[in-house]
Amino acid sequence: MSIKIIGTGSTLPEKCVTNNDLTKLVETSDEWIRERTGIGSRHVSTGETVTDLAVSACEKALADAGKSADQVDLLLVATCSPECGIPSVACQVQSRLVASNAVAFDLNAACAGFLFALNTAWAYIEAGVYRSALIVGAEVLSKLVDWTDRGTCILFGDGAGAVYVEKCEQGGILGFVQHSDGSRGEVLKCDSRALKNPYADVPAQAPYVQMDGREVFAFAVRQVPAGIQEVLEQTGMAPEDIDMFVLHQANYRIIEGIAKRLKQDIAKFPVNLNKVGNMSSAAIPVLLDELNRAGRLQKGMKLVLSGFGAGLTWGACVLTW
Repeated sequence: MSIKIIGTGSTLPEKCVTNNDLTKLVETSDEWIRERTGIGSRHVSTGETVTDLAVSACEKALADAGKSADQVDLLLVATCSPECGIPSVACQVQSRLVASNAVAFDLNAACAGFLFALNTAWAYIEAGVYRSALIVGAEVLSKLVDWTDRGTCILFGDGAGAVYVEKCEQGGILGFVQHSDGSRGEVLKCDSRALKNPYADVPAQAPYVQMDGREVFAFAVRQVPAGIQEVLEQTGMAPEDIDMFVLHQANYRIIEGIAKRLKQDIAKFPVNLNKVGNMSSAAIPVLLDELNRAGRLQKGMKLVLSGFGAGLTWGACVLTW
């Protein structure tokens, strides 16, 4: 028994911000950004919330699957940028979709969040608790970015991607691995509200994304190929058996480094970060939806999905489309 993706959907904010637009905010250039990251533009919210984007992506995924919201048993939202602590984004999405039969909750594993949520759904369904799930990665990272820091403001974009999955007897997810290393969490972090009550007053830190780019790059190029090799060994497969590697879209140079370590043609590594930037938990499902709607995902294809990011967290899964 496993789970199979039978519907995908994605939504981006209307506002597109190019690299040239950013030259008006920080000292940079289109050439400088593209050379170091591969990013050319990103979509930025001008009012769309994480919930707004998630609802829209979920509606599209349900339509693609030919399902209605009341058929969803489990609704998981992967996000690190919710508008409020409570209620969860998932419960807000459940309300707006009228997914009245679903249990809903959020999951935060940053850029690996969608993959961790997909694996969580697999575990619930494999255990026989549920038969279907709607999984969405949704982010409005633009509110967490210091727009005077060219090291981070050039990287991130907003958006949401969703998949609808159901129990299947054959195919689907064949195996997965997940890892975390909290001892290295300081290399990529974002502080939240400071402790302030009648008995404590802790100085607040600027609530913006802070990143040691060199450390994150080295971590990704080293650990992601290792995680992919681990899940391939688990399923008795080799990199040559995989038709497509759908990776978290953080930096094109990272993707090139991973392809080189796996000794695979870069053509097997689709990208969209040139148009959308790094959307954290939304990156993989948005790319999946683009590939699906472009007709590039054919029945029976073997895919590897791999996410990596703050935590530090990373993981991979192998699935049959």
